Amino acid sequence: MLAAQDMAPDFTLPSTRGGPVTLSALRPAPVVLFFYPRDNTSGCTRENQQFSALLPEFSAAGAQVFGISRDDMKSHARFIEKQGLTVPLLSDAQGDACERFGVWAEKKMYGKTFMGIVRSTFLIDGTGRIARAWPKVRVDGHAAQVLDAVKAL
Repeated sequence: MLAAQDMAPDFTLPSTRGGPVTLSALRPAPVVLFFYPRDNTSGCTRENQQFSALLPEFSAAGAQVFGISRDDMKSHARFIEKQGLTVPLLSDAQGDACERFGVWAEKKMYGKTFMGIVRSTFLIDGTGRIARAWPKVRVDGHAAQVLDAVKAL
């Protein structure tokens, strides 16, 4: 998994805000990328709701925030509508960004081993360098921690 001081790999992914998002084109604004396993699951819903609730504060601090999973755009659209989310979601259906950020890994649950997204967040500074990385995120209170880190940039 990538860590602080690593350069963030560039990508272009479809967005629920319409049109593709290219990471490098967002410079010099700081960018928060939170990778989550799946739309409409309890932990992922809470995480997206918490980032959505704080989105105005992230915007006021000059940061852009995106949630990323391997779900397709139709799934993202249903998720946003059902949960009333405001944070834009990016679809990494092919898994390229997940692989490059190192969040696609072997996981274990209920005695089964499988590949999936390890819930992780990256704060990328205006130069494209990772300012902070949070691997294996615990959802509750996490969005507020990330907001504090954005404000400290």
